[in-house]
Amino acid sequence: MDRVSVVVTTKNEAANIGACLASVAAQDYPREFLEIIVVDNASTDDTKAIAGRHADIVRDMGPERSAQRNHGMLEVAGGRYVMFLDADMILSRTVVRRCVEKMAAGRHVALHIPEIVLGADYFPSVRRFERSFYDGTVIDGARFIAKDAFAAVGGFDTSLTGPEDWDLDKKLKRIGTIGLLSRYDFDAVDAYVAGLPRQDFLEDLIRFEEKSGQDTPLLFHNEAAFDLVRYLRKKTYYTGSAEAYIAKWTDRDPDVRRQYGAAYRFFGVFVEQGRYRRLLSHPGKTFGMYFLRFLVGAMFLARRPRQAGAA
Repeated sequence: MDRVSVVVTTKNEAANIGACLASVAAQDYPREFLEIIVVDNASTDDTKAIAGRHADIVRDMGPERSAQRNHGMLEVAGGRYVMFLDADMILSRTVVRRCVEKMAAGRHVALHIPEIVLGADYFPSVRRFERSFYDGTVIDGARFIAKDAFAAVGGFDTSLTGPEDWDLDKKLKRIGTIGLLSRYDFDAVDAYVAGLPRQDFLEDLIRFEEKSGQDTPLLFHNEAAFDLVRYLRKKTYYTGSAEAYIAKWTDRDPDVRRQYGAAYRFFGVFVEQGRYRRLLSHPGKTFGMYFLRFLVGAMFLARRPRQAGAA
């Protein structure tokens, strides 16, 4: 059986890391073939202590998440496959097994995993709606990767912060294909997540397939405590490497044109393959989604003149 190394990067994530690692340890994949690695970045809270109770290996590395991931996935991981998670993510219990089965059955070098944003309030539900359009598109990013492929492309580009996952996908697609683990019924999953208790919902997520009756492995991203100002600051920070990424692949590259072009980001990705029906079925969420997209787009455009001037 193939060994899988799951790498979680952290910095002051005491509030989240326990649930994340518990969901990894609860996978229905044999524990002896599952390696749990935490790469911390000088946390000053209890992150390392909590990680030490769940992880097989805890390391310290900075200065950014790409360096942390490279350290864990290239230098520490012993698995045939590597998977990276953020500390505020939770896996349903079949994800790892289904990823291994999908990789073994096909010729993919990596997989996109459907990501579900948590939260019952308006903006988390809008983010969940928006994220549902991105699965398997150029807006998505692979999280489960054959280690030899990850090593062959040199891992993450540590000079990029924000688009480094898109950059990794582009490098991986030069040597193979990236598959989508599964598709899901948005309305059913949305209703299930919206009906979760506001606390103590970990078991409901880990056992999602069993409790919901849906045979769909999912990755849950905890954005329940959504704050609009913090969200926009984070997006602004991550646009800092946009120009470097665009210069690296050129603005003529078809993926780059879709990732940063208004036509695809505001329209194409939401209507292709019949997805427009989902927009029409959820007018309230559609309005909120475009409101967020407009704010993020405006902030990106506002930064570009300053970046160009600095260059």
